[in-house]
Amino acid sequence: MTDTHQQMPQDTPKKSTLVKNLPLIAILTVAAVGAYALRDTLSFQTLADNRESLIGFRDANYLLTALAFVGAYIVIVGFSLPGAAIATLTGGFLFGLFPGVLFNAGAATIGATAIFLAAKSGLGDKMSAKLDASEGAVRKIKDGIKEDEVSYLFIMRLVPAVPFFVANLIPAFMGVSLKRYVFTTFFGILPGGLVYTWVGAGLGEVFARGETPNLGIIFEPHVMGPILGLAALSVLPIILKKFRKGSAQ
Repeated sequence: MTDTHQQMPQDTPKKSTLVKNLPLIAILTVAAVGAYALRDTLSFQTLADNRESLIGFRDANYLLTALAFVGAYIVIVGFSLPGAAIATLTGGFLFGLFPGVLFNAGAATIGATAIFLAAKSGLGDKMSAKLDASEGAVRKIKDGIKEDEVSYLFIMRLVPAVPFFVANLIPAFMGVSLKRYVFTTFFGILPGGLVYTWVGAGLGEVFARGETPNLGIIFEPHVMGPILGLAALSVLPIILKKFRKGSAQ
């Protein structure tokens, strides 16, 4: 009896930690399996082959199609499955630029928030606490991000160099609030989402010509320029704040 009572306090924290990390473990597991099992399923060719049946179903069941699409997109993003770019094109193809872009951005934000909450409830809180307790350069970096949280979050979303999955995890580890995370995620992915939704809205003509859409269009100067301009605007408050601090000293 004595040994049992002595072990219980030690076992409980371990079980509690495992339970907290279960959502993140589930996401990573499904992502790994999905990357292998679905790598050739959610493709442009699949969309091209099923375009007529999709349009027919949409015309007969618009609300159901919209709900099913948003639900599928949330699952794709929430479990980091391959095919997010194709899903965005599909949103534009089925629903046009508007409300397609809202369906795409809204579903992507919900899916990203699921990853954020899973990471925050598990490793995120511990990581944030460790960073708060740290000293030196690490603490300065965290304090700097915390001071200009919204700007840094917008930069991560607007600059394509930061992978989407990584941009979902970093805020959880830095102790970012849910409200700010959702706000910056939705509006941060909106410019890029708008471009791909626009491409999707024009897929009818692409299909008619038997061509493949140019998914690299977002990296072309006339598209990337304005997006990088938005990223520069996000950096501006950080620069001004540092300039004011330097002047005050």
